[in-house]
Amino acid sequence: MTATLSNRLLNRLSRLPRDSRDTLFLLAVMAWVVLPQVGKLPLWCSGLTAGVLLWRGWLAVTARPLPPRRWLLALLVLTMAATLFTHKTLLGRDAGVTLIVVLLALKTLELRARRDAFVVFFLSFFMLLTNFFHSQSLLTAAAMLIALLGLLTALVNAHLPVGRPPLLQAAKIAGSMALLGAPIMVVLFMLFPRLAPLWGLPDDAMSGRSGLSASMQVGSIARLALDDSVAMRIRFENAAPPQSALYFRGPVLSTFDGRNWQPLRSGFPARLQPPANLQVQGPPVSYQVTLEPNNRPWLLTLDATPAPPALGGFSASMTSELQWLLDRPVTDLVRYTAQSYPDFRHGPARAQVGLQDYVSLPPGFNPRTLALASELRRDPRYARADGAQWVAAALERLRTGGYRYTLEPGVYGQHSADEFWFDRKQGFCEHIASSFVILLRALDVPARIVTGYQGGEQNALDGFWIVRQSDAHAWAEVWLTGRGWVRVDPTAAVAPARTGTLQRLQAPRGFIASALSQVSPGMVLDLRALWDAVNNGWNQRVLNYTQGQQLQLLRNIGFASPSWEDLIYLLAGLLVLTSLAGTAWALWERSRQDPWLRLLQTASAHLQKAGIDVTRNSPPRRMAEQLTRQLGADDPGTQAVRDWLLRLEAQRYAPPGTRRAHLGTLQRELKQLPWPT
Repeated sequence: MTATLSNRLLNRLSRLPRDSRDTLFLLAVMAWVVLPQVGKLPLWCSGLTAGVLLWRGWLAVTARPLPPRRWLLALLVLTMAATLFTHKTLLGRDAGVTLIVVLLALKTLELRARRDAFVVFFLSFFMLLTNFFHSQSLLTAAAMLIALLGLLTALVNAHLPVGRPPLLQAAKIAGSMALLGAPIMVVLFMLFPRLAPLWGLPDDAMSGRSGLSASMQVGSIARLALDDSVAMRIRFENAAPPQSALYFRGPVLSTFDGRNWQPLRSGFPARLQPPANLQVQGPPVSYQVTLEPNNRPWLLTLDATPAPPALGGFSASMTSELQWLLDRPVTDLVRYTAQSYPDFRHGPARAQVGLQDYVSLPPGFNPRTLALASELRRDPRYARADGAQWVAAALERLRTGGYRYTLEPGVYGQHSADEFWFDRKQGFCEHIASSFVILLRALDVPARIVTGYQGGEQNALDGFWIVRQSDAHAWAEVWLTGRGWVRVDPTAAVAPARTGTLQRLQAPRGFIASALSQVSPGMVLDLRALWDAVNNGWNQRVLNYTQGQQLQLLRNIGFASPSWEDLIYLLAGLLVLTSLAGTAWALWERSRQDPWLRLLQTASAHLQKAGIDVTRNSPPRRMAEQLTRQLGADDPGTQAVRDWLLRLEAQRYAPPGTRRAHLGTLQRELKQLPWPT
């Protein structure tokens, strides 16, 4: 049944006129170009575009006339008003892309001439580029390469002569054009000076998904969806630390208002903030990080990194809480190298005024947790407990109290710590870390929350460690007398496998992945590792090809102190050499052409210019007859041209030894003939 319908559809399409067939192909290519933008466009824009393209396809199939221009004008006004209402402006990236999509769709409703088709082609080429505003991934590049070949095929097809040339013929020409342009593209990619990004990534909301944020709202998310997208890739120079020791430091949250954890309040005097006082010892861990775009100024490093990571084009600084910050958000792939010391100490060794900010709690929240702290103080076992003993007591309660790590804890109420300690006894890392820190603060132990990434997995194919958004984690830091700030991960007390080497909470697999895992449990992991390795190669060799790598390329080919001016000189030199090579190739091709045919074509051009009814492929005798018929044989100039044409024909059949000499004579005479005008 399906095969029969397909055959009927193909037969009907094959019987369509060429204009209808070409229009349907162009509409299909346009839909492919716009498709990746659907998730970023307003819903009305996606619906309008789909409706207009389907309408235009129906008009092409049924050979109905295009709508009048007043309809297009009305639709244009409505879409501009809708764009202004949606984006509050007609300028900027998002509003501009919306308008381009709408204009591209509406332009298909006035495809009346080749000029209109060319406008659609070039709007589509520009629309193709806008897909890279949101993503430069390998999948996006592959999809846009297909779109580029489709647009080139449509453009070539528009220039083919009348008739019904097959689309396969146009596709072959388009493919050969793309292959001829590929070397130029590679040279420009390698040598064109790298500039700063001309646009930024949108501030994508991460609410309800795993990942890092500048703040942490406890208890508002009933179910955490694990985001398996890559956050960064790490390559260790030597053996990697144990997976349980891989803590990549991000924002430090110290201020709590009862619901939200925020960084240390900006009004806190800098002179009272506890100094970093970082002290490291032991051998360092050297590694290279490829950080995915996140629109944040955070530079993720292992605890602890005393020296600035080495990266070009950015300026980084470390806060008193050991977080490295860049001078601008990360809107593009960033690669840097760093050295971290797993054995370190930081923070003041003795109590000072600034530490009081890390024991404050908002009034009116979590009364049962405060009562638990008072009860512990009255317990004779903790009569003289210090900070380390209070930490041990809280961890023991987590280990033995029936607490559970889960992605579906439900929505917490106003007193999130109370619900965790006494009612629900379950949550993911933010619930556990927040409740742990609140209890310690209630015990007058300075504590704060550190967010970042923990763990990762090594890809056996390329050796890189992959840290995903699902590896985002929250842990605690507790200040202890004589030791400073000490990392404590309360989640490890509830679920040791979360920071271990084997088990992690996994996001539900899709239907295909689940089916594959049932057939071959290792197949999904192998395919995922293969894709990660391929995607990592794309990131390392293409997206992360920076100006530093360009300059290193110049050093490798002999430049002592390369600069961007050297890049321009080298690029210009290559372009000149390429132009000279192209000229030489054209001259060589010209020399390979039959000189006799060149003379014939030149004569044909002279006669056509004078209005003589000849074609480019007419033989010399035919040209002489037409010349005599239209101008007569009495004119001496006409007779001279006629005799020359007859001698040109005779030269074609002269003995081989005399052809070249005769041809040279004809070439000289050609310039002296009195051609008619």
